[in-house]
Amino acid sequence: MKNIRKIGLTALAGSLVASSVAVAGELSVTGSASMKVINSSQSAAGKTVGMANSVYMAGSGELDNGMTVSMSFELDQANADGAAGVYDNHYVKVASDSLGSLTVHGHGGSNAAAALDTTAAGDLWDNTLGISSNDDTDTAASGNGLVVYTLPTLAEGVAISASYASDGENHEGSTGYSLTYTGVEGLSVSYGKADDNGTVGADADQTVMKASYAYGPITVGYSNSEYGHTTAANDQDVTSYNVSYTVSDAISVSYGEETFDMAGATTADIEVSGYTVSYTSGGMTLSAMGVKADDVDMLSATANNDNEMWKLAASFAF
Repeated sequence: MKNIRKIGLTALAGSLVASSVAVAGELSVTGSASMKVINSSQSAAGKTVGMANSVYMAGSGELDNGMTVSMSFELDQANADGAAGVYDNHYVKVASDSLGSLTVHGHGGSNAAAALDTTAAGDLWDNTLGISSNDDTDTAASGNGLVVYTLPTLAEGVAISASYASDGENHEGSTGYSLTYTGVEGLSVSYGKADDNGTVGADADQTVMKASYAYGPITVGYSNSEYGHTTAANDQDVTSYNVSYTVSDAISVSYGEETFDMAGATTADIEVSGYTVSYTSGGMTLSAMGVKADDVDMLSATANNDNEMWKLAASFAF
């Protein structure tokens, strides 16, 4: 009996060792923080001082079959929706060279098209003055419970992704796909399309096109996002371009513009322009930004206000 127990314990110990080898991996913790001073004509407070911080926990390991499993979790003082709390974006991903990668987002995911949705100018409007009257509803079916599949490499310089979102009032899935080509040195061209069937009686779809070309220290970018909705007043077309110049490894300068064509507008489109100057040394980046927006109250029949803002910021990565 003692021999049987000994054999059993030895087998169990061997199994535990084998399991630990199969799932052995790494866990890393990184963080980011920033301090900023903002002066905006839209703010009654005038100059404001702010800060931000996040801690990212990431783990990965390789299975016996050669596949890798990874996860990421963000701790933040407020989540991406602006609600109070400490838990933010998180996902689990399984990947292999032959099968591609499958990612399930618990929170904060972007569908295949929305992942390309940052304007060529870097979302000047969203990140500074912001749209108040007709919210910037230019992403379809992103967020919690999102599945994104990236195909394995089919041709050099070609990346293809597809996404599926299951939640919503309709209990009807929403899909998306994107294609990016980087086969020419310095060139990147992307196309994405997604729909949103998650609300009863309302459907939305988005098409995104982007292109950028880098030649020496100069990079030129262009983007266009078209968002269509069952409620025509929510339709939106955003066109943007950007020119950046890398002065040195530490210093860069960029200028960009965005044009918002909003359905239901009574006057001209919103025109946004801005510049950014940044200096990077190690994990620290110092930046200065200035943004001007014309015809901000474009949906109003009585006023076409212009707004301006500037921002000084210091950000840190560790």
